[in-house]
Amino acid sequence: MAKWYLDTSVLVASAVRQHVHNAPAREVVETLIRGESQGYLSTHSLTEVYSVMTRAPFRPRIYPGAALRLIEDQILRHMTLVSLDENEYIDIVRRAANEGWIGGRIHDAVHLQCALKMKCDRVYTFNIRDFRAIAPTDFADKISAP
Repeated sequence: MAKWYLDTSVLVASAVRQHVHNAPAREVVETLIRGESQGYLSTHSLTEVYSVMTRAPFRPRIYPGAALRLIEDQILRHMTLVSLDENEYIDIVRRAANEGWIGGRIHDAVHLQCALKMKCDRVYTFNIRDFRAIAPTDFADKISAP
């Protein structure tokens, strides 16, 4: 069975009907729901999805209780959470410093490390260029948009 990692941008798009990328993101999630592929997300992404859903200017607004229901029904029931250990986080921070990264690039590195840890066949994101820029060369071709 294929193993797919979904980053926050795909998870939010799949859960929010009025999101511009809802249709392709939803199609990926539907594949997971049907059990045709196995899905993964990072523990960091779980909190990030909640944060984005409850603060983004979606109309209608997504309130905390609704965000929780969407996360439980559409994400947690069909995907496996991936955690990194302290050494994996330290390695990511060291790499960020050694390569001169600033800002949110480090969060993309956390997503990629989770996907690598689970030996995922595909990483779905709407931030393809950012992810490929820091991915190992032999993994970059596994990163795509839904």
